Amino acid sequence: MQANYVQRLRFCFSKFGPTRYIGHLDLARTLERALRRASVPVAYSQGFNPRPRLQLAAALPLGYTSEYELADIWLMTAVPPGDAREQIMSRMAPGIVVQCVWEVPLGEASLQSLTHSASYQARLPAAADSAALSDRLQAIMMAERLVRERRGKEYDLRPLILSSQLETIPDGRLRLDMELLLQPALSGRPDELLEELGLDPLEAHIHRTHIRLMAGATQ
Repeated sequence: MQANYVQRLRFCFSKFGPTRYIGHLDLARTLERALRRASVPVAYSQGFNPRPRLQLAAALPLGYTSEYELADIWLMTAVPPGDAREQIMSRMAPGIVVQCVWEVPLGEASLQSLTHSASYQARLPAAADSAALSDRLQAIMMAERLVRERRGKEYDLRPLILSSQLETIPDGRLRLDMELLLQPALSGRPDELLEELGLDPLEAHIHRTHIRLMAGATQ
């Protein structure tokens, strides 16, 4: 089957405000709607129910904000990346801002298969105890294994945590900075680390700051 696209663009976008409560599927539909309204010449999939060729790097859990989400689109007609960004932003929903757009090779692997890790910041509740949390975090980072259960299956959280540290931010609260693996079937989740610290993830504001791709990927 002949490909109906000539260009692949990757864009980085932020997700703030009311869009933090948009789930992954609804986010994809929001982006698709913006592309259609902006008349971006997006290629469509084949089959009974054609969909715009759009690929998101990784799902962002409901309630999280982000300053660095990645998505790929395939176009039927080549468009300069800067022009594509302006077109998309002209019809984008409030709370989503496309920061930059760049071209990637058509033959590069799927975006989901290229993710390596992600960085997060969790703003902790005002009542969080700095000394106690520091001790718990040190114990976690020194542990050989952290066996937990996810969807009825046991897994080891420890190798999924690449780094973590506590910071005091200007308003006096504590912030947990962490870098977690983000790979197919091998991903760490901020809420799981917060639970290991004895915190309720629902009481923290979690924000994704970066997604790192595998070595050799276009980023």
